[in-house]
Amino acid sequence: MQINLEQACKRFNKEWIFKNLNFQFEAGKHYALVGNNGSGKSTLLQIIAGYSSLTKGIISWEPFDPNTIYEQISFAAPYLELVEEFTAIEQFEFQAQFKPIQKKLSSEKILELIGLKNAAHKQIRYYSSGMKQRLKLALAIFSDCPILLLDEPCSNLDKEGYALYDTLIKDYAMHKLIIVGSNDPAEYNFCNAQVNLMDYKLD
Repeated sequence: MQINLEQACKRFNKEWIFKNLNFQFEAGKHYALVGNNGSGKSTLLQIIAGYSSLTKGIISWEPFDPNTIYEQISFAAPYLELVEEFTAIEQFEFQAQFKPIQKKLSSEKILELIGLKNAAHKQIRYYSSGMKQRLKLALAIFSDCPILLLDEPCSNLDKEGYALYDTLIKDYAMHKLIIVGSNDPAEYNFCNAQVNLMDYKLD
């Protein structure tokens, strides 16, 4: 399995975010997308997830069908919304209709692992920003998908949250193809390679 980018370019209005990006993301490896704010890290992750399209160039997800690539990808980002009327248990049950939970873990066990056991039946609207981010990470990491995309994964997390993130990645996600968009080394210290998007600006 691999994700291929060939002469990939993205433009918003008249501004090129990145140009002529050629890269292969390979199964089981871990990559960090780095670069200044506005360099296109989030944009590229959304393109890889199939949420957005390239202006020019080609992206392919071998051997998967582009029309169903969403089934192979889980994604956590601070700007992705949860269903605030749901409880955490209901959010897991809802997502499980589309993406099964790996290793047959129960939602109750996962919520215990991420420190939200006592809030399992509380509506998400009453969660703090840190609690919501823990839940977003758990929904992505524990989904039985081979590709994991993480955009600034420790946003809104305290020191304990960073430690939890590190544990979840090392215990439950190292077998996946992981791509992290971040400028914080603590969020991608497990990655094998980096892609600096500042290298793909206009000449």
